[in-house]
Amino acid sequence: MSVVLVVNSGSSSFKYQLIDMDAETVLASGLVERIGEPVGRSTHTVYAPQTGGPAPTMLDATWERELPIPDHTAGFAVMIDAFAQNGPALVENPPAAVGHRVVHGGARFFEPTLITPLVEMSIDELSVLAPLHNPANLSGIVAAKKAFPDVPHVAVFDTAFHQTLPRAAYTYAIDAELAAAHRIRRYGFHGTSHKFVSEAAADYLGKPLGELRQIVFHLGNGASVTAIDGGRSVETSMGLTPLEGLVMGTRSGDIDPAVLFHLARRAHLSIDDLDDLLNKRSGLLGLSGTADYRDIRAAIQRGDDTALLAFEVYVHRLRAYAGAYLAQLGGVDVISFTAGVGENTPAVRAAALETLGFAGVEIDPARNEAPGRGIRVISSDSSRVSVLIVPTNEELEIARQTLEAAGI
Repeated sequence: MSVVLVVNSGSSSFKYQLIDMDAETVLASGLVERIGEPVGRSTHTVYAPQTGGPAPTMLDATWERELPIPDHTAGFAVMIDAFAQNGPALVENPPAAVGHRVVHGGARFFEPTLITPLVEMSIDELSVLAPLHNPANLSGIVAAKKAFPDVPHVAVFDTAFHQTLPRAAYTYAIDAELAAAHRIRRYGFHGTSHKFVSEAAADYLGKPLGELRQIVFHLGNGASVTAIDGGRSVETSMGLTPLEGLVMGTRSGDIDPAVLFHLARRAHLSIDDLDDLLNKRSGLLGLSGTADYRDIRAAIQRGDDTALLAFEVYVHRLRAYAGAYLAQLGGVDVISFTAGVGENTPAVRAAALETLGFAGVEIDPARNEAPGRGIRVISSDSSRVSVLIVPTNEELEIARQTLEAAGI
């Protein structure tokens, strides 16, 4: 059995999954959190044998511990102990490789990359483009290499899938020399998810990926949409940072830059104040007082007009991007919804696409409302465009790319 350990490291926590790549099933997963605080916490879950499919189907057991975890190196020691105490035993079946999610690869990294000291230096240097993410990702890499020194470690970059964007799509219309000096361009994010979903959709439909024009909506607390032509990203909503594009849980998405000048002059907000406003106090939270879409739907049902406006603004942006990407692709064959809101909110899917009948998009209301798991069709039999719900699995995609880069 070939297994891969997938690590997603944050500044004070990291998540992990151990994946059996022969069956593409999860053996165990966990979360080590509150790193650096007086008391940290570790949660480790082992999954029972599965009958197929990438998602865990039955829990075996979950263990929790609370103890001091001063840094990521100590956190990996806690994780290894959890495997030793609760299984599956890494001594008997050590990982063939370790895959790491890294948020920003700049224009430098366009594929999964074996981690060398030079790659670590590059990830650190690119922290200027992702100061909240790359340093944390690197901390996890350093700690994991100490814990597993004898196996290959691979970086899988959120931005890599979007390195196929044409110049006209990634270039901002500002002073060219200034942009080049500070690496200002559209990079795009959620690339691992968009890649997984677009390939899964093609496989499900039994059609060659290279022949499909696809639009993928990744709608979670963070949200993005990508136009994919023949398996290549040709347009995406996020930009230099994950702030651009769709309305999100706490992020504003697209906004006139002059709004910031106006707030700086009239409300005397600093750069840090504006950063906090647009990233943490805007989006659905700023419009309605909550970032949780379930709360917004409940408020709408109570007749709350503020919540209704938040929904309408959210959907308006989805439609705007859908229309723009239809034009960029010259039509569309497949539209997929993924992530928390995209997979679980029929009202959003229906409202986002209800004006696209002219393009051959027709949702079947009963299919759209029906609960279910796994990939499923929600378009009508007469729809010229296939509309799907495709549960994303970024960890499995990272594991696949890790094996490929490691040559295993």
